[in-house]
Amino acid sequence: MGIEKLEILGNDYIGAWVVATEKFFLMGNEVSVGEEHKLRQTLGVEGIRTSVANSGFVGVYVAANSNGVLLPHGTEDRELAAIRHELRGLAVDVLNTDYNALRNNILVNDRYAVINPAYSRAEEKAIADALQVEVIKASAGGFATVGANNILTNKGLVVNNRATEHEKATLEKFVGANAEQSTANLGSVSIGLCTVANSRGLVVGETTTGFELSRIADALDIS
Repeated sequence: MGIEKLEILGNDYIGAWVVATEKFFLMGNEVSVGEEHKLRQTLGVEGIRTSVANSGFVGVYVAANSNGVLLPHGTEDRELAAIRHELRGLAVDVLNTDYNALRNNILVNDRYAVINPAYSRAEEKAIADALQVEVIKASAGGFATVGANNILTNKGLVVNNRATEHEKATLEKFVGANAEQSTANLGSVSIGLCTVANSRGLVVGETTTGFELSRIADALDIS
């Protein structure tokens, strides 16, 4: 547990392959054994290998917290069955939507979800029910892809550097936490895709600077 830098397949947008919760993390089958070990040691939870819609980009397509897992509509039956088997007792559902990169469009912890404003009211309710969270529609920094461009755990919130003060204040009020603004991976505003985090640990892309890492770690209360 703590903080670690990592690349996956030589790429420092590690959040494209991994999504973490307080109880487990899901990762694409391409993640190496050594990379899995670093993730497990840093996040303090066990990992589950899978594909989603025949893709290893689990961190793009899967929205998850300790209450449930949402998969995109292209998920194959065998993948759905395997994930349900690994996560017995946890709700694992498929969300039928045009905004299929669920993690990119849903920023979530165990109590709150910020979602792409383009989701319909029916989709909003499905997200709230599956993940057992309060939901708000919002964007930050001109990005409706709130999951790809921000970070939220049970302990903190990081908002991308392009977010306005009004957007930042709206998110802070909703989740009940003060936010830091930061980039990652040497100036990227796609901070959700640059990182994997829960309340125990933080894994960042290899090119994340010390200044960026300090701001993110402080906001998430991880040392």
